[in-house]
Amino acid sequence: MPEKALFWENRNALVIADLHLGKATHFRKNGIAIPKSVELENFERLSTLILQHEPVSVLILGDLFHSDKNNQWAVFEKFLSKFSEIEFHLIMGNHDILNLDNYTHKNLSVHKEELKWGQILMTHHPLQLKGYYNLCGHIHPGVKIMGRGRQSLRLSCFYFGQHQGILPAFGAFTGLYVLDVKPEDSVYGIVEDTVVKLG
Repeated sequence: MPEKALFWENRNALVIADLHLGKATHFRKNGIAIPKSVELENFERLSTLILQHEPVSVLILGDLFHSDKNNQWAVFEKFLSKFSEIEFHLIMGNHDILNLDNYTHKNLSVHKEELKWGQILMTHHPLQLKGYYNLCGHIHPGVKIMGRGRQSLRLSCFYFGQHQGILPAFGAFTGLYVLDVKPEDSVYGIVEDTVVKLG
């Protein structure tokens, strides 16, 4: 979906990666002026997706929270309570550094390294495991499109290779890493409110 999320129909599950909640607040605390609206955008987009698709589960492929605890954690706890009928799963990422006690919530399950659903292995960092297709985040995948007049455009994208699918960063305040795409890979670029197959 153009909101940088994947909806797994058979499981009625919404899959996202790399929210980096609290990042803008972290930067403001360190003297860098980042608008508060950046934080609200993440919650608004996720709320809209949940209300539209009514998932049973929401899977977060790591980097839920960007840094040390700040006031955005309380906002996230209220968010969980608002959607108390939904089971949230966090596969921990390298930015998920809070004490495990903070993640204690009745509808939040925490998985330290991976979550297996059938033949799908969900992780934060890319990982190959024989017999499984890996869905992950961490990379913040992007693709560069070149025009005839040397102009270029960088887009967030969904990347699907032979053994691995990498989701774009859901967070509004994240960067991009431009991938080397092979001819056999499938890449779906996000252009405003549209997902476009690029390869």
